[in-house]
Amino acid sequence: MNRFSKKFVVLVLAALVLAGVSAQARVKKPKHKKNLDLSANPLANVNSKQPDKVLFDKAMIAMKKNRFDVARLDLQTMLNTYPDSEYRMRAKLAVGDTWFKEGGAAALTQAEAEYKDFITFFPNAPEAAEAQMKVADIYYQQMEKPDRDFTNAQRAEQEYRDMINQFPDSTLVPRAKQKLRDVQEVMAERETQIGLYYDSRENFVAAIARLETVVDTYPLYSKSDQALLGIGDAYAGQAHVIQLLPRLPAAVKERMRALYLDKAAAAYAKVITRYPMASHVEDARDRLVAMNRPIPDPTQAAIAENDAEERSRQPLRFTDRTLGLIKHGPSVVEAVHVGEPTLDDPKRTLAPDVTKENLALFTSAANAGKPAESAAPVVATGPNEPPRSDQPSQAPLQLEAPAGGTGVGVSIVNAPSGEAAPDPNAGLKPVGPVNTALPAAEKPAEAPDQVNEVKPGSTPTAPTSAADAKKKKAPKADLSDESSSKKKKKKGLGKLNPF
Repeated sequence: MNRFSKKFVVLVLAALVLAGVSAQARVKKPKHKKNLDLSANPLANVNSKQPDKVLFDKAMIAMKKNRFDVARLDLQTMLNTYPDSEYRMRAKLAVGDTWFKEGGAAALTQAEAEYKDFITFFPNAPEAAEAQMKVADIYYQQMEKPDRDFTNAQRAEQEYRDMINQFPDSTLVPRAKQKLRDVQEVMAERETQIGLYYDSRENFVAAIARLETVVDTYPLYSKSDQALLGIGDAYAGQAHVIQLLPRLPAAVKERMRALYLDKAAAAYAKVITRYPMASHVEDARDRLVAMNRPIPDPTQAAIAENDAEERSRQPLRFTDRTLGLIKHGPSVVEAVHVGEPTLDDPKRTLAPDVTKENLALFTSAANAGKPAESAAPVVATGPNEPPRSDQPSQAPLQLEAPAGGTGVGVSIVNAPSGEAAPDPNAGLKPVGPVNTALPAAEKPAEAPDQVNEVKPGSTPTAPTSAADAKKKKAPKADLSDESSSKKKKKKGLGKLNPF
């Protein structure tokens, strides 16, 4: 019994111990509330219970809880009530932050306006760089894919450039440069896709303009080697088109073809010398070998620079491709993480510029082999010299009448005083009668006498009266030979004849 009682006591004690442990486990420890006391001054790092600080703290707590309307109301109350507060600068920036965190097109537009106002009122404050950075981030968040509207990408690129140029000493400059590389990757991808499309449609002038813009403006683009390869292919395509023109002389065709192939070879060579570690280097080498052109050797500095660029890029994985089809914005995984982005756009290459260059090449090819024109000035021939085919002749001189002359180039010489004037006819006698006096006017001839033709003793016939004239009828005209529409009446058996 003693042994049994001991075991029973041990079991009871063990059960009590287990019950106590489980009871303690069920008792939850009181949760410690998060320390939301923002009485510490972020500017001076001291505790403060000033009314403006209380309003600012309330706004910060409301913004953490995503109650943006309440936060804006507290901040505006603080700015209007305490215009000289030491927190007004942070409160002004926080108003823009509430719109920025709220999101949406309308809210982001309002946030941009608030940040711009902050930069206007506090241009020398350290927070001005932060405000400019957030303005650029607004457009960065709204960027579309390369084949969509690129307006937001253009604005983001310009805002990041402004941030780097206006605040070069800010700690946010490295982040702004990386964002700018991402944006330029999207812009370069768009231009390259358009240029390659033109190249596939054999619109070589437009393709060259787009791809040369990519190469000149975005040298850190992940597919710059492909853009250079497209430029070379476009020039090679133009050389082929020149060979097919029917009315162009063969010599001009050959010269134009050589000029275009030289430009194509230069583009292929640049792929090897500038991007020796890129994926399309072997394609450029093969094209140069096919053209019987020398293959350049890249420098060690170019190899090291391009190798650093390629190593900084993240590889494009299957998940990245899948997410690229789903998400709204573009994929910037392949953007480079080293090197200085382009801060100022060079002059864009336009299609009219490429066309003018082609016309200049055609002119040089057409004039090649012709004798050079002499640089001596052309002198006109004299008035009395025979005209020449290579020189213009002057107009013949015109005789001018002397002052007071006759206008025919002959001057009248007067005799000296006391002497008789010379004969104006110079000894020639006039032809015709000497007496040139006009005869007297003659009297008109008299009219002949009137003769009476009526014989004497005859009686003149009296004139016919009007009544007698009416009685006399004019003879009828013979109309037998003339055609008439009136038909004669048929008589007898003729009435039965229908004709």
